[in-house]
Amino acid sequence: MTRMEATVERSEIVQIERVLHHELKSLFAPGAVQRGVLLQHDDDPAIPPGQLLVRVLIPAPPQPEDYQQVLAAWQDTHRAGMEALRRELSLRLPPARLLEFTFENPDTATPRLLLPDDGPLAAEQPSGRQIVTRALALLRANYVFPELAEQAAAAVEARLAAGEYDDLDEIALTDLLTSQLQEITDDKHLALRLGGGPGPRRGAPGPDRDAPGPDRGGPGPDRGGPGPSPGSPDARPEPGPGPGRDRDRGPGPGGAEPKGPEARTLAIRQMGRVDNFGIHRVERLPGNIGYLDVRRVAVPAFAGPAISAAMELVVGTYALVIDLRRNGGGAPEGVVLWCSYLFSEESVHLNDIYHAGTGETRQFWSLPYLPGSRYVDRPVYVLTSNRTFSGGEDFCYTLQAAGRAELIGETTGGGAHPTRGFPISPAVHIAIPFARSINPVTGTNWQGTGVVPDIAVPAAKAYDVAYARALAHVLALDDLIPPVEHEAREALAGLPPTASTPAED
Repeated sequence: MTRMEATVERSEIVQIERVLHHELKSLFAPGAVQRGVLLQHDDDPAIPPGQLLVRVLIPAPPQPEDYQQVLAAWQDTHRAGMEALRRELSLRLPPARLLEFTFENPDTATPRLLLPDDGPLAAEQPSGRQIVTRALALLRANYVFPELAEQAAAAVEARLAAGEYDDLDEIALTDLLTSQLQEITDDKHLALRLGGGPGPRRGAPGPDRDAPGPDRGGPGPDRGGPGPSPGSPDARPEPGPGPGRDRDRGPGPGGAEPKGPEARTLAIRQMGRVDNFGIHRVERLPGNIGYLDVRRVAVPAFAGPAISAAMELVVGTYALVIDLRRNGGGAPEGVVLWCSYLFSEESVHLNDIYHAGTGETRQFWSLPYLPGSRYVDRPVYVLTSNRTFSGGEDFCYTLQAAGRAELIGETTGGGAHPTRGFPISPAVHIAIPFARSINPVTGTNWQGTGVVPDIAVPAAKAYDVAYARALAHVLALDDLIPPVEHEAREALAGLPPTASTPAED
């Protein structure tokens, strides 16, 4: 394909880097490489527009004067792995025209090894016309709204006949076709992305298999790590997992598949622990307020103990703030588990999911038994942003419809359809919504509209507003002990005046 100027979204780069991480682990001995990063023209003007560079960082010697010698020795030891990685990238990520091996934070004087992509493998890639044709066939066969799928497919076929996709590389093609399909369907889950089916050497399960339930993936995974304070608008804004791929599902394309179901389950659980199953912060705030920062909604089969432990740590607080401003999605079963901790033992009808392919409707109810303490009879405040998406929105919408939480922040992204990924080629897959949610209280969902908060404020101010309301609740308690009262008054006095809302005045 012809390379045209296009860029890959940051969330998609994070997802590709995650796959690259598993590829590096399978090809190189432990300690041989540190990590891999994906760069494009915006990161380095020396990279041509529409192309990508994969930089693999290896351990550096203590002295810079030893760089060249160490790099040469490393190359001699790892030639087979380097060639295997080049082949995998040429098949799975064609825009990555260069593969670079060097040291952390290289400057212009730091030695590096450059490998161009495997040119002969270009013939194995389908053309843009073939990719579009396959995508439309999958859309017609699997989209939750068949009539809308036909309308979108017909519009794209007209553009295809006019040659609109003939000269696009994989980056530009997936970006353009995604924007066109989403414009027609108003469905942000429907998307073509880089990263396709199993590679030629190591198979991996397809994204619609080996998973406990349908995924509500968002634009991409969060990278974790330490961040600013909970109320900071700059605190790690990356959302959760990519379309149709909950991060608990396994290594994904390019990763070595564990042998046997028990080994595969163990590998999936270990992967989820890297970011604590999306639970990035559990805290008792001054004034005895609980705070949870949940970045994705993980599958309970793997995340259950972590969710139970998080809720146990806040069970003694007088009010709870759940921060979903950076939550990009996850599993419906995960939403059920989280919500169950906020209701009594009597089951509550939380949601229904209608599967278009079978015509069946699956009901989701709160759980009558939980491995831990429930959080009931105390207020819950949920923080939202326009980046809260999919399973994160399910979390918000379900609690709001049931009257169990007050939502504070921005209207959410508006993606209500469970989604699966379908491989089109080694380099491209399409995420297709195959079902739709139906809330038992409202009879509808948040598709296209987003979840509208009870108190609309900019996302950066939502934490302060929620904390102020929680502190006001604490100070109104009759049996408040003096140390907590002092904490609450001091914390409330320290909040900015903008934390006050009209409802409090």
